[in-house]
Amino acid sequence: MLDLLFPRRCVVCRSPGDALCATCHTGLRRIPLPLCERCGAPTAWPVRRCGECAGRRLAFASARAAIAYDDTARALVRSWKERGLRGLAFVAADLVARAVARPEATALCPVPPDPDRTLLRGEHPATALARELSLRWTMPIAASICRTAPRPRQAGLALAARRGNVRGTFAPTSAAPASVCLVDDIYTSGETVNAAASALRKAGARRVHVVSLARAVR
Repeated sequence: MLDLLFPRRCVVCRSPGDALCATCHTGLRRIPLPLCERCGAPTAWPVRRCGECAGRRLAFASARAAIAYDDTARALVRSWKERGLRGLAFVAADLVARAVARPEATALCPVPPDPDRTLLRGEHPATALARELSLRWTMPIAASICRTAPRPRQAGLALAARRGNVRGTFAPTSAAPASVCLVDDIYTSGETVNAAASALRKAGARRVHVVSLARAVR
């Protein structure tokens, strides 16, 4: 009955049918090899550090993403975040599981949500993605960190401003496993996951890997 009253449409092209139609699913740009070993940026040849992460102090050992954060991915993520379409968590997790190797970690930890935004949007995408990946990778979830306070959104901020904006955003809440996979929906500058990884290190993690659905490709 609900499908008759409110027919489902693709969140990207708005055609009737699945939340992400086959054409738009195929059109999502997968991140090609080779990659930077550390931050996961596409490179001309395999490197340990690329121009994007060289010279930066990173608290995570590696970062990987399934798709490039282009206009199609942006429409998908926006609908997931702003419209609370929970079924997109299944789509996102399938994309990640197909493109990213299971990390050498003993637990998953989603980047903690901003409580105020969660009240407006519903379930946090990183939390939903971590839950779905835990089923696919048979890996438990360890919520070892929390947000200390709401902060302005990162979108639109310059790199230096992004670093200052997330400084002190996360704090340990319990002991973290020695090896953890940090889960987020989007990797842009890497500052948010870096701050969260730093909090996990303070909680006892010795090695933090980052996995996300989409990644900004410069």
